[in-house]
Amino acid sequence: MDDSSPILVSACLLGVPCRYDGTGFADERILALSKKRHLIPVCPEQLGGLPTPRPPVERHDTRVLSRDERDFTAAFVRGAEETRRLARLFSCRIAILKANSPSCGSGQIYDGCFRGRLIPGDGMTATLLKQDGLTVLSEKDDLSSLL
Repeated sequence: MDDSSPILVSACLLGVPCRYDGTGFADERILALSKKRHLIPVCPEQLGGLPTPRPPVERHDTRVLSRDERDFTAAFVRGAEETRRLARLFSCRIAILKANSPSCGSGQIYDGCFRGRLIPGDGMTATLLKQDGLTVLSEKDDLSSLL
């Protein structure tokens, strides 16, 4: 993989308390990567205008809904577009995003029914970044080639 361009990273994976529940999820490998590579931290949900903490949501087809069916789709689309804008601005070719998220999940996301079941699919942000040709990884992937 290209080792000169910055890497877009979900800010929560660096320990920033921006997850829906107001916590971070620091990953030691990604923290180590920050010593070797230039990382661009992003939280698509915050970029989309959502507060922290915020209600848990899941992607259901093309919409993003809370358990009580409030529609958060517009904020997730806005956040995905802003994240893509940053990826383009910094010429990122790689993104490491939070697994299973309705925004950042890549390859698997929750099924939209709040049952804790994963299904094949991508979050809103992961979808846009992949359309732009970025390699989208998660903290569950082997990141050794980046270290």
